[in-house]
Amino acid sequence: MDCGIRSVSEAEHARQLGIDLIISDHHHPGPEIPHAFAVINPKLPGDTFPEKDLAGVGLAYKLACALIGDDQAESSTDLLDLVALGTVADMAPLVGENRALVRAGLEVLRRPRRQGIRSLMGASGLMPDKINASHIGFVLGPRLNAAGRLDTALAALNLLLTSDLGEAGILSQQLDMYNRERQEITRLIQESAEQMVLADDPQALLLVAAHSDFNAGVVGLAASRLCEKYYRPSIIATRGEEFTRASCRSIPEFHITQALDQCADLLEHHGGHAAAAGFTVVNENVDELIARLRLIANQELGELDLRPVLQSDMELPLNELKPELLNYLDWLQPTGYGNRAAHFVSRNLRVTRSQAVGRDGSHLKMSVSDGRITYDAIAFRQGHWLEDLPTHVDLLYEFETNEYNGRVSLQLNVRDIKPSS
Repeated sequence: MDCGIRSVSEAEHARQLGIDLIISDHHHPGPEIPHAFAVINPKLPGDTFPEKDLAGVGLAYKLACALIGDDQAESSTDLLDLVALGTVADMAPLVGENRALVRAGLEVLRRPRRQGIRSLMGASGLMPDKINASHIGFVLGPRLNAAGRLDTALAALNLLLTSDLGEAGILSQQLDMYNRERQEITRLIQESAEQMVLADDPQALLLVAAHSDFNAGVVGLAASRLCEKYYRPSIIATRGEEFTRASCRSIPEFHITQALDQCADLLEHHGGHAAAAGFTVVNENVDELIARLRLIANQELGELDLRPVLQSDMELPLNELKPELLNYLDWLQPTGYGNRAAHFVSRNLRVTRSQAVGRDGSHLKMSVSDGRITYDAIAFRQGHWLEDLPTHVDLLYEFETNEYNGRVSLQLNVRDIKPSS
């Protein structure tokens, strides 16, 4: 499940052993399809299934439904909470069938039947009846994934399987602890990788950093942060004694998996999507691989103006933000990757208060006013503004409710800040 589409030799070995191997995978196929008992992948050449962007968990759900049968429809509905968790956490685009599955899964999550999920919500400070896709992406998903990144995924698996209240509570706390540790490791790797990249070539169109001390389970997260900060395809790798294993994150202008396909002769394994991929390469081939990938990046990106573009849906005065607007915005849910929430722009807002928040002061919290009304605002990963924040700003933001310690308030979730002209 969710792997194997490029495992040609492994599938052949299984066939020779007499094993009926079924591959269910949503990653891009390579030039050769594994010789397996069955290969389920909507991205196969000639495949007529209309939804090409189902997540791995979506394909697993389809297979489970087929095995359960039409007479057990309620049983398949009970699985939708897992489908929602997996689809959002895997950053599958929330359009088409993905969106329908997540929307239905959120309804199940809001009345959680699995003790483990209920306990994880409690440990994370979430109210089940308020769960949305953002909570999966930024709260539940990272905690479930943290175990596998730092140790094994068994703690997450056991949490989803257990019906024992005590065990669920212990596992939820363990995952929360893993997640805090993962956050710190990610921050350290990102800082170290950033120093390597800037020392190597700060103008490079492809950012690369590798070190033997980098945690292999976390390099993908650090690559995402680097890609987001510099808007360049980024590769962060763990160098072992014989092999280097890397995670890649990219921008819309550069299909990272297709770039790796052009270097397949140098690689032991590779695969992924347009925006994310991974590979394994013997150490003696690393320099040639990076040189070739940089050449490809220069050819495809050299003439482009590489700056992220943020789009808003409406410009409006701050005083027109009314609580009832949130009811309409809720109809658009679930939103997320590939189907963003509504973005608004308000201009010439006076900053009445500002401070850095978060464990490392990386986030910016402020209050802004248009002279008639004042709103609190939070700008994640934009704490760097604090040193030279202008008195008046233009903001691009999402309008949302903020619940903290039982108190509900309205706030602006800021995506971008610009000094007012």
